[in-house]
Amino acid sequence: MRVDVLSIFPEVFPGPLAVGVVGRALQRGLLEVHALDLRDHASGRHRQVDDVPFGGGAGMVLMPAPLIHAVREARAQDPRVRCILMSPQGRRLTQAVAAELAAEAHLLLVCGRYQGVDERAREEIGEELSAGDFVISGGEVAAMLVVEAVARLLPGVVGSPASLQGETFSELGFEPPLYTRPADFEGRTVPEVLLSGNHAAIERWRRDRSEALRRHGQPAAVRRPVTSAHPSESPSLDAGEYAGVRPRAQEETLR
Repeated sequence: MRVDVLSIFPEVFPGPLAVGVVGRALQRGLLEVHALDLRDHASGRHRQVDDVPFGGGAGMVLMPAPLIHAVREARAQDPRVRCILMSPQGRRLTQAVAAELAAEAHLLLVCGRYQGVDERAREEIGEELSAGDFVISGGEVAAMLVVEAVARLLPGVVGSPASLQGETFSELGFEPPLYTRPADFEGRTVPEVLLSGNHAAIERWRRDRSEALRRHGQPAAVRRPVTSAHPSESPSLDAGEYAGVRPRAQEETLR
């Protein structure tokens, strides 16, 4: 599988994708990740890719021409390529979406920046994907999440295919509680069934625990609210920020 990532900061790739399971997939040729510089499709001496928004407002907007030229070139070179803009307006990245994308031969992930992307470029790209309801400075980190999630589902990337079946968000739902040595740590012991050697009973226990987590949510995910020490540290959509993953409740007021 080939994944191209279009960005004004291509130097950040492969970044964390170069290590671990995905890094080994890159080394073995099971996956290719190519970072493309959006500025290569800009005109003029300064290779400008952004400009002020019509109608006024804070921030800069990525211009349509460089993005559209890059996407058209990718489609001309490989008609199979599936072009996706990392965007808060896109559908949510889920395990099911990752599995869908893993069936593709070629992806082009377009990373937004600044206040957003010109609407005409969004229309040209045609598909959008969101990593979640939070604010980050650009689409690069979100694109890395997509590559990580998709790569693990490619044949041969994960050593044991069976390990994928029991993972969180697989068909089983949430992954059941995991334990390793020692069996007794400060008086907290491993459930007896996991020490029994009865594989059928262990499988039933794991399915029961997974189902209980699915019904009641993830207790481990419930934490006390994170509060900022200073009001000025609250997330905002300043001129220098692109809502790569923007809370949907804010979308209409922040367009």
